[in-house]
Amino acid sequence: MATVAFFILFAITTPPTSESAVKNDEEIEKKEEGEKQAKKEAEEQAKKEAEELAKIEAEEQAKIEAEEQAKKEAEEQAKKDAEEQAKIEAEEQAKKDAEEQAKKEAEEQAKKDAEEAAKNAETMSQTQAVQMANDYLNYTAFSKSGLIAQLEYEGFSNADATYAADKLNVDWQAQAVQTAQNYLDYTSFSRTGLIEQLEFEGFSNADATYAVDNLQVDWQAQAVKMAQNYLDYTSFSRSGLIQQLEFEGFSNADATYAVDEVGL
Repeated sequence: MATVAFFILFAITTPPTSESAVKNDEEIEKKEEGEKQAKKEAEEQAKKEAEELAKIEAEEQAKIEAEEQAKKEAEEQAKKDAEEQAKIEAEEQAKKDAEEQAKKEAEEQAKKDAEEAAKNAETMSQTQAVQMANDYLNYTAFSKSGLIAQLEYEGFSNADATYAADKLNVDWQAQAVQTAQNYLDYTSFSRTGLIEQLEFEGFSNADATYAVDNLQVDWQAQAVKMAQNYLDYTSFSRSGLIQQLEFEGFSNADATYAVDEVGL
């Protein structure tokens, strides 16, 4: 009885060898499949993480590039805006400078015009000086300086007298010719003596010389006339009268001729 029980218990507690092996194989296979699945899942997870990391890095790189592009575009736009602003300011400054220059030139022109108008506007005293100067020239000849001196003698200021002499359209060479003729009409002169007399009257040497050279004068006859004038109011020796005529500007030949003609 006990023996039978032992065998029964042994049969119950001791599994068959083939079932145990199958079970072990299943467990190994299950373990291997689990490991494969775990490895697969790990690889997929690693791939997923790698893709996510690559995506993040790509996004970050794109963000960096976008920021750099935006910065570059902003800098270019700022540069463009600055250039346009500088151009606008330069144009405005140029316009302002041109307006100021035009204003300055207009003011200067207005001042000049006003001064010219004031200069051209005769005062009452200037008008009177012009009228008197013209009256003098209508009956006798004057040099410019002689006319100014005459007007000053009449009481006009030098400024008004000068204004009058400048205002009249006077041919001073013609005045010199007339003055020379007036002198020769009442007294005698040598050529140099008449030039000196005209210069004394205020004519330039050029105008005096022009006047004397433009008159038809017989200088020998002038020497004879002067010699006779001297003898009419005083006495001379022959040589003394020749010397006096030479002193008056006649040549020795003309002086000698004159003395011979008056019978000295």
